[in-house]
Amino acid sequence: MNKSAVVHARIDSSVKKEAESVFNRLGLTPTEAVRLFYTQVSLSQGIPFSLHIPNEATAKVLEDSRKGIGIKKYDSLNSLFSSWDDQTD
Repeated sequence: MNKSAVVHARIDSSVKKEAESVFNRLGLTPTEAVRLFYTQVSLSQGIPFSLHIPNEATAKVLEDSRKGIGIKKYDSLNSLFSSWDDQTD
């Protein structure tokens, strides 16, 4: 395979750092990750994951959660499940 084409992209430095941390844990270089993405786009003839524009309610919940609004924390999975049981009464 001829690897002579070059892709240049600008990306937020914090996103780059976080993504490269994930690539490192997967044993990938950033170049290999980009190559994988392009290969999957080519093979699937589209973006290899679903993209959706959230409805208004979902967008609000996502924004609130980013801000820490309405977040409940649990000590264990069992305490989370118990909270669900408490809501059905």
